[in-house]
Amino acid sequence: MTALMLIIFLLLLLIGIPIFIALLIASFAGILYLGDLSLLRVIPQQFFGGMDVFTLLAIPLFILTGNLMNRSALTDKLLDFCRVLVGHLRGGLGHVNVVASIVFAGINGSAAADASAIGSVLIPAMAKEGYDRSYAAGITAGSSLIGPIIPPSIFMVLYGAMTNQPIGALFAGGVIPGLLLGVAFMIMNHYYSVKYDYPVSNRRASLKEITETTRHSIVALIAPIIIIGGILLGIVTPTEAGALAVFYVAIVGFFITKKLTVKLFIEAILETVRSTSVIFVIMGGAAALCWLLKWEQVPQKVAMMLVNVSNNPTVLMLILSAIIFVIGMFMEEVAALILLTPVVAPVAMMAGINPIHFGIVMTLNITIALITPPMGACVHIVSAVGKVPLEKMFKNIWPFVGVSMIVLLLVILFPPLVTFLPGILNL
Repeated sequence: MTALMLIIFLLLLLIGIPIFIALLIASFAGILYLGDLSLLRVIPQQFFGGMDVFTLLAIPLFILTGNLMNRSALTDKLLDFCRVLVGHLRGGLGHVNVVASIVFAGINGSAAADASAIGSVLIPAMAKEGYDRSYAAGITAGSSLIGPIIPPSIFMVLYGAMTNQPIGALFAGGVIPGLLLGVAFMIMNHYYSVKYDYPVSNRRASLKEITETTRHSIVALIAPIIIIGGILLGIVTPTEAGALAVFYVAIVGFFITKKLTVKLFIEAILETVRSTSVIFVIMGGAAALCWLLKWEQVPQKVAMMLVNVSNNPTVLMLILSAIIFVIGMFMEEVAALILLTPVVAPVAMMAGINPIHFGIVMTLNITIALITPPMGACVHIVSAVGKVPLEKMFKNIWPFVGVSMIVLLLVILFPPLVTFLPGILNL
């Protein structure tokens, strides 16, 4: 039955059927194969049940915060802040690109949103200063991966909702790996900047300029502080943090920067609805399919099979990572995460792997797939935004994939990189 559903699902994707419909049709086929039509009533129950999860409300709120910041001129303030911090270094705009992704990661939790917002500003600026345009696009796509790792993270919210793991602990666990990814990209950017003699600013921002820019940027920096600080300190839930951030950014946009209008506010809401509705219907369709897989005890069978291969947690983590990564290369990332979590998470837990550690490793795997051919959603976005041919993007993206894989390997081999912060914060 599992093979039948998988084949039908993949065939439907190949002919262009929307993912959530392909999931529902595959579920229907599985029930027909079982021959028990009374199970058909379960599909609508699971479909709506999969979306009716309070924790998932955090997702549209994080995305709406980012959309409102873009329309309130707060994004520009954050980029100015990043410029005075690292813009004077060799390959300064490349470093600005990475630091901006770290800051933006604390707002919307979406790699696609970061790639679009940062790429539209920095790729033309980098090209104007003498950077190769494909390199500028490559580092934009690469650094966008930080978005789903540093809290908040849409992928972590989904994983936590499906495995009943505390979202706050997952968010805390992603901080060090996310910063490690940023440092790795900055080291890589320095290497290429020296190799290709990319420009360096002839002056460093003075202390007065840094202070002045920070003062002007503080209204923008408060948004990620509200989200990350509130969640990690246990003051608010992720959903409450998202709601507070939306309220704060709206107030700033309307009354401080005065760039936000009612029309732009409505546009931001509509854009958020379009983005999140896709996630929610995929969640519903996957819930129906996953229910059938659990009915047939597929997770238990997979767990027994893999545990028999090796009972070493590190080896098992490497095997699971390879499976997740390969599937993520060929499937839309949200769908891959939702489909794989109910199958592979029980395997990790049976092997004694910390579920928070595994959640971060899984998130990293799924995230790296965002720049990996043939799907590579962030590569497609940056290609369009930066006006770089897609073939050239995919050809030049591999060094960024390689650096990301090194960080992933470090996170697998050294669990304290993930578990340290949740431990000291008692999350």
